[in-house]
Amino acid sequence: MDFAFDARTEELRAKLLAFMDEYVYPAEAVAEEQRAALASPWDTPAVVGELKAEARRQGLWNLFLPDGEYGAGLTNLQYAPLAEITGRSPHLAPTATNCAAPDTGNMEVLAQFGTEEQKKQWLEPLLAGEIRSAFAMTEPEVASSDATNITTHIERDGDEYVITGRKWYISGAMNPDCAIFIVMGKTDPDGADIRRQQSMVLVPRDTPGVTVRRAMQVFGYEDHSHGGHAEVVFDRARVPVANLVGEEGGGFAIAQARLGPGRIHHCMRLIGMAERAIELMCRRAVGRTAFGKALAQQGVVQNWIADARVTVEQLRLLVLKTAWLMDTVGNKGAHTEIQAIKIATPRAVVGILDRAIQLHGAGGVSQDFPLAELYASARTLMLADGPDEVHQRSLARRELKRYL
Repeated sequence: MDFAFDARTEELRAKLLAFMDEYVYPAEAVAEEQRAALASPWDTPAVVGELKAEARRQGLWNLFLPDGEYGAGLTNLQYAPLAEITGRSPHLAPTATNCAAPDTGNMEVLAQFGTEEQKKQWLEPLLAGEIRSAFAMTEPEVASSDATNITTHIERDGDEYVITGRKWYISGAMNPDCAIFIVMGKTDPDGADIRRQQSMVLVPRDTPGVTVRRAMQVFGYEDHSHGGHAEVVFDRARVPVANLVGEEGGGFAIAQARLGPGRIHHCMRLIGMAERAIELMCRRAVGRTAFGKALAQQGVVQNWIADARVTVEQLRLLVLKTAWLMDTVGNKGAHTEIQAIKIATPRAVVGILDRAIQLHGAGGVSQDFPLAELYASARTLMLADGPDEVHQRSLARRELKRYL
């Protein structure tokens, strides 16, 4: 059993770590200053464009996409430690390297299921970082953790589909560069197989009947760096039948294919967030004095830091094992491990961030440190891509099946 990264991964890790130190971390404050001066808070600060140009120049671009024709051609095991590094600055680094959700998942869908025309019209500009996209699945009126509940209608009318429904927390939709939605709805709501009722269609943002109604906050944040999370209404929006992704009735299966890689991307970025939190904890502990001695000398603080290190090392091994399984036996074969990391990682990282906030006192909840925003992101991932309880239910059933 070899725990070392291969030569290509080590080379990319070194380049990416240097890119983070030289360009990304210094740009965090610059991006916030520039955003405050923009006409709209949803516009992209100029420094983000500069980062994207530099990342592309260095070959740190589309690292997430395993298809060598479109991306870097890395395996999940090769990409995982790179995603961890970008997770240290989750609101800037993934975008800078064109590895930000929801674009990553949408590009994977188009690469795997899109027609040649769809790839040319939408995948190519996404790969080039010229446009952004959104994935419209979650709905406010139903428990969307069960995708069979979705109520958005996609009705065939001659050579067109007519889409009617209301979505919310549609990530990236507030960004003015968001040009295309992948919309999940029901084409066969009365079908006998509840997992064949759903389909996905491509809906350009400027389609008549599409209204981006409002930005949804997450713990009071509007998440400008990711293009926000919007409520979007589709009021008899019409698109050509050629905008169908895959086949009618294939929406559920496509969603599962899309979410598998996304979950491991999220988990590795979460580990990066935890590493950033540990670094901030240590710096704060050695530089702050309370009751006559440095915080680093307080037993409770030492326990927090030790526990955080142990937790991160455990999580990383589990996530890397999952990545290896995805590469060797496929997403279906790694189903248990994918669910395990989805349950374990956000929960544990929330705990680490909570301790880091506590150690920073009032500063921990302020805008002067990234901890509060990191906490909001990590806590949200206990809901995103399926809440923890859904994965626990499925995983437990699989474990129990062997004894029934």
